[in-house]
Amino acid sequence: MFPHHREREQPIFSARAHVFQIDPATKRNWIPASKHAVTVSFFYDANRNVYRIISVGGTKAIINCTVTPSMTFTKTSQKFGQWADSRANTVYGLGFATEQQLHQFSDKFKEVKDAARLAREKSQDKELANTALSIAAPQFSQDLSDELQSPPVMCVNGPEDKLFRSQSADITLSAEKERIKKMLSEGSICEINLEAELFTLQDSNTKLVSALHEANANVEQWKKQLAAYQEETDRLREQVAELEAHGGHGPSDLLKDELTQSLEELEALLKAKDEEIHILQSKKVEYHEMERDRDEAIHRLRETEMRNAELERRIQNSEQNLNNSLEDRDRVDSEIQRAIEILDIKIFDLNDLRQSLVKLVDK
Repeated sequence: MFPHHREREQPIFSARAHVFQIDPATKRNWIPASKHAVTVSFFYDANRNVYRIISVGGTKAIINCTVTPSMTFTKTSQKFGQWADSRANTVYGLGFATEQQLHQFSDKFKEVKDAARLAREKSQDKELANTALSIAAPQFSQDLSDELQSPPVMCVNGPEDKLFRSQSADITLSAEKERIKKMLSEGSICEINLEAELFTLQDSNTKLVSALHEANANVEQWKKQLAAYQEETDRLREQVAELEAHGGHGPSDLLKDELTQSLEELEALLKAKDEEIHILQSKKVEYHEMERDRDEAIHRLRETEMRNAELERRIQNSEQNLNNSLEDRDRVDSEIQRAIEILDIKIFDLNDLRQSLVKLVDK
């Protein structure tokens, strides 16, 4: 009777950016909507054929914008872009870390806008077809509606007697069904948020894994370079020590200065490589934290799916109970109708008997 499961929104693209909103007072200045870069994702609702841009900061929705064909994403600088949302009466601005991320988001925005335009055209064609059908058969729909809405009336050989039937069971089932549908809707919203979080974690995890693999591939090469630099440094130090021991002048002093400069450059390069190694080690720690966050999000998503499955099971039970109640009501109506028909026959027989007795008395 009711759909057992609503098709969920699916994330189709995600990027990290600093989110801003236009100042409603001045309409010129930007107000930061997030303290740091957050994930901005495109979602597609296949059930309603709708595209949305969603960004969540903590427990608050920073952006919840439905993409329409009239929207335009404008690049105002190499790393900043904006678009206007007439429904929310605001303008959103996004600041990206690189120019490439801005281009990717702009291309995806244009692609989604074109898809939204095609979806609207299909919806308008469908509405026109439905309008034509409704104009072609208005009287049939009205008669059918009147027939369905009119209460049943039964006659027993005289004035009409309306039979009262209790609707408490139907009302209780309908209320229970509405409550379960509301719980299922809330669970679906929670599941969408968890899916967005999981999608963000998976995207970040993929980037970290790629960077970690690349770093691990270069570690051995860097170690060899460090060893070569250290050998070169030791050799230059020995040459400097030999020159200082000889105490030479003239061209030897010039060579000494060159060797000292080369030694300083190698020491600076060695220090830079050490800092890169420390950065890679810190990224490895961040990678483990992202793994833990991803596992937690997967666990929460599974719990939400289990709750949704339980709610679906309860809805199916409610529908079954409602169907059983309707069948019982139809069966009672059928029995009442048969009883009425038998009663009419008995009354008719009694009338014949009465008339016969009257004729007999008159004779």
